Amino acid sequence: MSKANKLLAIKLIHTIIWAIFVAVIFYVLYTGIMNTVTMYTWIGIGLIIGEGMILLIFKMSCPLTVLARNYSDSQKDNFDIFLPNWLAKHNKLIFTSIFLVGLAVAVYRTLT
Repeated sequence: MSKANKLLAIKLIHTIIWAIFVAVIFYVLYTGIMNTVTMYTWIGIGLIIGEGMILLIFKMSCPLTVLARNYSDSQKDNFDIFLPNWLAKHNKLIFTSIFLVGLAVAVYRTLT
């Protein structure tokens, strides 16, 4: 398999995983807002916290980004994922903020 095909495969897998985590983040927010916090909300929260721990271990880079570096010299923020460059650049800030709001609302709903 060529370098280009390997990078394409990584980008596709990375994008799918990213979309799943974004869905989980919005699920956490939704269940908090709708006051329908369940065990699944807490599982989602655990998944996102686990993802955050992996990012910390890899010095704030996704392991797929580290792997993709072997197949590209691009300095663009979206070289390893099918996202607009601006979104790839600000991805962690945007979705961490949304997650923290969802987490706060879920905790509030659970405690009240």
